Amino acid sequence: MYDYFQGNIASLSPTQVTIDCQGVGYHLQISLYTFAAIKEKKQVRLYAHLAVREDAHLLFGFVDEDERFMFRELLNVSGVGATTARIILSSLNPTEVRNVIAVADFATLQRVKGIGAKTAQRIVVDLQDRMKKGATAPITLAAGIHNTAREEALSALLTLGFARANADKAVQQALKNSNPDSNVEDLLKVALSYL
Repeated sequence: MYDYFQGNIASLSPTQVTIDCQGVGYHLQISLYTFAAIKEKKQVRLYAHLAVREDAHLLFGFVDEDERFMFRELLNVSGVGATTARIILSSLNPTEVRNVIAVADFATLQRVKGIGAKTAQRIVVDLQDRMKKGATAPITLAAGIHNTAREEALSALLTLGFARANADKAVQQALKNSNPDSNVEDLLKVALSYL
């Protein structure tokens, strides 16, 4: 129904953006990958996916068509919903997701919050043949955090639906093993691996 939205950023957080398209504000859910790509911009074009649920119609925004493609591929896997797909794309970029699936790196998939052994196996079995083109060696999740990003990271985790106590503990753990020059995206990736 919607292919993309282009306009000025009215508001932005690590998990959502509102784009002003000629006086109409569209609220889109985004991944950390998209947030990192658009956080310094005033005007953007985000590719869209509309998820229709019984209780809501949600728009998801993606910085490029590759991320949207990967999101839609993940949605085709039984047991992977829009929230889980967004968390996967917040923990790993689209190229990393493709590589992890292509080489059947179950361990990396299972480090993503909400992905257990069965779901990781299902993702690989369902998508591996389509992801084998252009795959490289397995990757590891990023580490390192900047202390000034703590509040923003905590807010993003709460928006993703994590309990405050668990989110705060994960952020604190991530800060402990941090690189002082890292940013909020790195903090969130590490915190997600602790949840």
